[in-house]
Amino acid sequence: MADEETEVPDSTAVRVALWRAMHVQVDPPPHVLEDEIGLQLAGPDNGWRGRPDMDPAGTRGFRAAIVARARFIEDLVAEEARRGVGQYVVLGAGLDTFAQRRPEIASRLRVFEVDQPGPQAWKRRRLVELGFGVPDWLRLVPVDFEASESWWEQLGAAGFDPGEPAVVVSTGVTMYLTRDATAATLRQLAGLALGSTLAMTFLLPTELLDDADRPGLRASESGARAAGTPFISFYTPQEMLALAHEAGLEDAHHVAGRTLAERYFADRTDGLRPSSGEDLLVATT
Repeated sequence: MADEETEVPDSTAVRVALWRAMHVQVDPPPHVLEDEIGLQLAGPDNGWRGRPDMDPAGTRGFRAAIVARARFIEDLVAEEARRGVGQYVVLGAGLDTFAQRRPEIASRLRVFEVDQPGPQAWKRRRLVELGFGVPDWLRLVPVDFEASESWWEQLGAAGFDPGEPAVVVSTGVTMYLTRDATAATLRQLAGLALGSTLAMTFLLPTELLDDADRPGLRASESGARAAGTPFISFYTPQEMLALAHEAGLEDAHHVAGRTLAERYFADRTDGLRPSSGEDLLVATT
């Protein structure tokens, strides 16, 4: 049993959930992603929108980037499900709400959410308290990364079939890991069954960001360091692709954050656009 004080969601996971809700509550439609379930799970106090990190104007680019990457992932999962892929793995799931918001797709899959034991026990309780429950097709997979537990072994124990194709995603995680740890994860994923897809986000070095977005990245770095979870890894697209190829993922490509801006925000008249700084690696086996 995890210590009681660890049975709370990570502060970053909560922030992401609240930004997703703010997109619905503050930004005009059409909404790129509609997610207020994460807000229900987090259950913040009534003054949550007054927090400094929730300033509607100051966080526009960040929350747009968060909903853009989530929409991209969900479009990818929906497309792969239509192709017959039956397994979806979320590494570092946090307050992900795909299973609750998109049951018409999720219930046709086996969805595996991998996270630390304490926060995941908390999430399980909240899902039950809010009436969502944990259906059989949703597997919450606790992995104590600090104790060097193997997420791959725990995934198998939860019913994951390595012989069947899967979609595996990791968003907002690589910046907290060493390059060696990310390389090890990529090598593991290179062994997925033929027809599997990986999507992984990564932070760009400061010099590759738009000038207007650099202060925001520095502020995020400072906040993460103060919270005890410093950013330790940044990658150029070429470096991330090289890491994937070295791991055995030959069919890998880079998806720039600007591509998501063009895909999901091009017709908006309110000027809402994702901030630069986070791109994606997408690879298939």
